[in-house]
Amino acid sequence: MSAITRDEVAHLARLSRLALGEDELDHLAAQLDVIISAVARVQQVAAEDIPPTSHALPITNVFRADEVRPTLSPDQALAAAPAAEEQRFRVPRILGEEA
Repeated sequence: MSAITRDEVAHLARLSRLALGEDELDHLAAQLDVIISAVARVQQVAAEDIPPTSHALPITNVFRADEVRPTLSPDQALAAAPAAEEQRFRVPRILGEEA
């Protein structure tokens, strides 16, 4: 694979609407060449018999198993409520809409 040229970097900068100085063009050309070479090496290593994966390590569910546990009754849950109505928490109206 041929090295990326300074003119190609200048063209990419124009397309990206980036104002780059002469020194920056030379510096970025060298850096982009290293990146492109690294990608080319990875493509050479990739084998067809290796299945694609979304993660390098297997992922397992981190949630606990669902299990039934005792809960509060409605009366217990509403015991400390400032106001309750029909086994529900009663809260003050905050909107001016009619029900």
